[in-house]
This record gives sequence, C-alpha cells and structure tokens, in this order.
Amino acid sequence: MVKKIYENAITNWPKEERPREKLLQRGAAQLTNAELLAILIRTGVKGKSAVDLARSILQLLGGLRALEQWENEDLYSIRGLSLAKVAQIKAAIELGKRIIIEEKKTFGKIYSSLQVYEYLLPSMRDLKREVFKAVYLNARNQIIYEAISSSGSLTSSAVYTREVMSQASRVGAAAVVFAHNHPSGSTVPSAEDRRVTKELVIAGEAIQISVIDHLIIGENKYTSFADEGFIEQCKKEYLQFLRRG
Repeated sequence: MVKKIYENAITNWPKEERPREKLLQRGAAQLTNAELLAILIRTGVKGKSAVDLARSILQLLGGLRALEQWENEDLYSIRGLSLAKVAQIKAAIELGKRIIIEEKKTFGKIYSSLQVYEYLLPSMRDLKREVFKAVYLNARNQIIYEAISSSGSLTSSAVYTREVMSQASRVGAAAVVFAHNHPSGSTVPSAEDRRVTKELVIAGEAIQISVIDHLIIGENKYTSFADEGFIEQCKKEYLQFLRRG
C-alpha cells in the first residue's frame, strides 16, 4: 500500500497523528520531545510544520535542557520563535520545575543530604550565577519555608548571617539547611565556603537553631558539609569555646 505523503501543516495530518490530539487521547508520555515542544510553539514556519521546527530547534540546541539554559533573547533569535513562544516555553519549564519541587515536599521529612539535593536540584542546577538558599525546618524536620539569601558568589555577595537567622526565628524554624550552587559544575568547597558555613553554624548554635547541613550543588552532583563531618566539627569547636569561657 502506498503511504500518503502529508503536506507540512499539522492541520493536514490525520487527527490521530497530530501532537495535541495524540496527547489528549494517549497521554503526554506517548509523545516525543519534538511533539511536546510543537504543542507549545503551536505553529511552524514556511516549509516546516511545528513538529519539524521543534525538531530542528532541539537539534540546534542539543537537547531539552538548553531551552532553560539559553537566554530569552538567544531563543528569540531562532527563526520561528516569537517572544510569545519563548515566554510559553519558559513558563512550561518553570511549571515543570515547580511540580517536581512540590512532589519532593510530599516526602514530609528531610533526613538526608540526598533528599535535600533532590529537592533543590531542579531549581539550582542550571543557574548561571551563584545563589545561596536557606531551607527552614520545623522540629519534625519538615520544610516550612525556603528563601534565597543572596545571589552572586559567596565572595562577592555577602551572606548576612544575622538576617538568615532572624528569618529562621520569624518562621519558627527549629533547624535550617543551607545550599548554594557552583555554576562551574564543581562541588569542591572553597575556603570561603567553609568560613561562611562555620559562621552560620556558630550563629545557629548561639540561638538554638540547628544548622543541619550546607550543600554545594553542581552538575548532577553535590557535596554535603554534614556528610564530610564539617558541621559536627564546627559545633564541637563552638561547645569547647563555651566551656573554656
């Protein structure tokens, strides 16, 4: 049997092969990345359907993650992507990240550095500058609040210890976990990372709000100051200081 050759416009395709109809009938998991992106961009360009355009965009960028990493103006420079389409793509990505974050919150309690890492990874992995976050916990280790404490590297954008701990008191936190990303992808702690961590731990001990951990998040990996024993070391040094005093 001779297969029918469809014209480029998706409206000329059989309904069961159109991305939107396929999604509604079979579920989003049945669509390719190009088909999902085509639903967002809706229309193609002359000689290319929305699916063809989506496929060429993904090939140009090298995959889905680049859609988040590329700046708005860079995406807009691609033929076929209007400002409205770029906004739709960015909004869809952000919604996906927030869904993941909400799913992680259903864990209820945070017991390990891995859980914190999985919770924060969607929002911190692809940031182009260093961001320092505080995740506040109640006495049952449940997340009750999250805040960005500074943006920029720890050496150029100060982490204000007093403000971070005041926030902990305001939200009624019993403990706090800190995290910042390294845009380079490396998770090797710097001397400044250790200095800031020690300062935060001591400040927490002084007002009886426990600093549980400080994570450095990189490219699909992380370093935990708690796992390497640094948090406990700082707490012991502070206790020894009090005893000497």
